[in-house]
Amino acid sequence: MQVEDFDFHLPEELIAQTPLLDRTASKLLVLNKRTGETSHEKFPQILEELQAGDCLVLNDTRVLPARLIGQKRDTGAKIEFLLLKQGETDEWEVLVKPAKRVKIGTVVEFGDGLLKAECIGESDQGGRKVRFHYEGIFYEILDQLGSMPLPPYIKEQLEDQERYQTVYAKEKGSAAAPTAGLHFTQELLSQIRDKGVEIAYITLHVGLGTFRPVSVEDVDSHEMHSEYYQVSKEEAAKMNKVKENGGRIVAVGTTSTRTLETVANANNGKMIENSGWTSIFIFPGYTFQFVDALLTNFHLPKSTLVMLVSAFSKREFILQAYQEAIDNRYRFFSFGDAMFIHDPQEGTNS
Repeated sequence: MQVEDFDFHLPEELIAQTPLLDRTASKLLVLNKRTGETSHEKFPQILEELQAGDCLVLNDTRVLPARLIGQKRDTGAKIEFLLLKQGETDEWEVLVKPAKRVKIGTVVEFGDGLLKAECIGESDQGGRKVRFHYEGIFYEILDQLGSMPLPPYIKEQLEDQERYQTVYAKEKGSAAAPTAGLHFTQELLSQIRDKGVEIAYITLHVGLGTFRPVSVEDVDSHEMHSEYYQVSKEEAAKMNKVKENGGRIVAVGTTSTRTLETVANANNGKMIENSGWTSIFIFPGYTFQFVDALLTNFHLPKSTLVMLVSAFSKREFILQAYQEAIDNRYRFFSFGDAMFIHDPQEGTNS
C-alpha cells in the first residue's frame, strides 16, 4: 500500500487557525464504519451517539510550554528548542533550529541564564540530547520561559494557552495536544456520565512523530516514533468490565487508540495496568483488539493518522467522508471539527 493512497486535496483556508470560542460548537461528522453512510451534526450530538454502558476513553496528557527561544553562550546566536522527550534527570531530547549551530558541548541560555542547556549528544533529523542546568523547580521555570508548541500549520498566535489543553489535562509531558479531546467541556462530560457512560483516563505523551511527515513511498516501510504511555490498574479494570458487559470502548483520539491497542495486543485483548513506550503503527489491514468506536479530528493528507482512521473503517469510506467534510466547509486539523466513526449495530442498545 502506497502513501499516495492516502492523499487528498485540502483547500488551505479550511485549516483552522484559531479555536472556536465555545469548545462544543464544532461540527461532527458521523460515519458508519461498516456501510460508509454519513450524517452531519453539531458536536453535542455525541451525547446521543453514545450509549449507556459504553466507556469513553480520554488521554489526560498535558502539553508542556515546550518551545524555548535562547541564545548560544559564545556567539549570542538565536536558537529555538522544542522539548520532545524526557530522559534521565534533567536530560531531554529536543528538536533544535538551526540544528547545525548546536554541537556537542554547545551551551544555550534562556531567560538571561535562568535556564541553561548543554548539548550532550545528537539524534536524527535535527534532534539533540541536552542536560539542563537551573536553580529551583524545572517546570516552574519552563512555565515562565516556555511557550505552547503549536503545530507548524497554525500561523496565528494563541491568546489563551489553555485552549490548546483539554479540560481534563493532568499529566505533564506532551509536545502536542490530543486534539480530539479539545471539544469537550466539563458540563458535557457530566451529561455523558449522567447517561450511564463510563469515563476512563489513560495517558500517552504526544511526541516527535507529530512533527515528522511520512517520508517513504511504501506504507510498510515507515517507522513510527515511540511515545510514553500509562494505564492504571483502576482504569484498566473499568474498561474490562464495560467490555465484559457488552459495552463499547469509545476511544477519543488516535493517541488513546494507539495506547489501548498496544496494551490489548500484548494481553490477549484485555486491559491491564501497564506503562512503557509504544511505536505501534496502525494502517489498513490491522485488526483492532479493543477499540469499538473512535472520535477523532480531521487529519493531514498522507499522515499516519489518516492511515489509522482508514484502518478503523475503510480507506474509501474515510476519503469519501473527508471529501464531504471539505464540500461542507468543515474546519481541519488541531482546532478543527470532529468525526465519530462507529457501527450503530454494535453495543448494548442495538
